[in-house]
Amino acid sequence: MKTEGIIRFGAADDAAGGTSRPFSKAVRAGDFIYVSGQVPAEAGEIIDGGIVAQTEKVMGNIIAALNLADCGLEHVVKVNVWLDDPRDFTSFNGVFQRYFQDNPPARSTVRSELMVDAKVEMDVIAYKKQ
Repeated sequence: MKTEGIIRFGAADDAAGGTSRPFSKAVRAGDFIYVSGQVPAEAGEIIDGGIVAQTEKVMGNIIAALNLADCGLEHVVKVNVWLDDPRDFTSFNGVFQRYFQDNPPARSTVRSELMVDAKVEMDVIAYKKQ
């Protein structure tokens, strides 16, 4: 949906909690693309596994949301990360580093109790000229 230069991609569905928390998976505003917070969910459920498996799933969800806006990880300029347990940082960072070897974005990582029973949540901001 387009509104005064804003394009919304992929309205959240039931699997993402769309009925109780309506949001778009990604929004383009000018040359910036904002991807909503992604958790390690599949078919509406948080996947089993530790921080490595959950981070891999979150990255896959981010890539899928970026693809809706015709972008990829190479366009990501900022990442916000919330970890449920700070002891997971080293393992999380190992996965993160594999995805951003060539084009590392700016990043903030904080400990936070998450709204769902997940170990990690991430959102990203990408930049791609229209």
